[in-house]
Amino acid sequence: MSFFRDVATSFTREMKPTLADPSWMAFGLVQPVLYLAFFVPLLDVGGSTAEALQWFVPGMIVMLTLFGTAMVGWSLTEELMSGVLERFLATPMSRPALIFGRSLKEMFPLALQALALILLAWPFGLELHRFQMLFGLALLALFGAGVAALSYALAIAARHNTSLFYMVSQSVALPLMLLGGVLLPIENGPGWLYIASRFNPLTYLIEAERALFAGEMLSATVLWGVLVALGTAVVGLSIGARAIRKASL
Repeated sequence: MSFFRDVATSFTREMKPTLADPSWMAFGLVQPVLYLAFFVPLLDVGGSTAEALQWFVPGMIVMLTLFGTAMVGWSLTEELMSGVLERFLATPMSRPALIFGRSLKEMFPLALQALALILLAWPFGLELHRFQMLFGLALLALFGAGVAALSYALAIAARHNTSLFYMVSQSVALPLMLLGGVLLPIENGPGWLYIASRFNPLTYLIEAERALFAGEMLSATVLWGVLVALGTAVVGLSIGARAIRKASL
């Protein structure tokens, strides 16, 4: 029980600054909204704005989750440099609970941003399949928790060279997003690009989100997305817990 209490303590501590100044959550919506406004009219998907939104919005939410969680380790580098994390590591709190609580906290603002994006697109023709959409957001929460934990692990590993954190996180996140077909249908590209996309786990998550937003539930596409989200959460949280256990005072 102490582990879950420590997770709750870590989660509450991280949530306080977010609740005290929620303006940055609204600021985080600016980029996806601009993409919606300027990309959707150019998309050749289905022929109508509603069909383009049905295809594009799930990809935007995945992008929001990926970049929103891939960079969260930066806040940890500041705590590492200021000595705040060292003081936490000296307490009796469970070290993995520190990472778990932080990672769970990242899901709250992202869920609100995703809901805001959906509600913004709804009047323009986005069809709502509520149960499937909520399931899709739950999958993204799992995926995001795993990515956030990996980001924290990278911050701990790069604590003596903070620029390394930025270079590695951007070098991984950007190709994953582009090769996942977030902005354009990857099927319309050359054959080699499509084959390369099949080796990108994010492709399967994006396809699952699009299927769920279209109202599918029991399909192989959704199953692959579930496996990617679960796998990312298990691997990310395991690596994050291992990194914080080995972090020296």
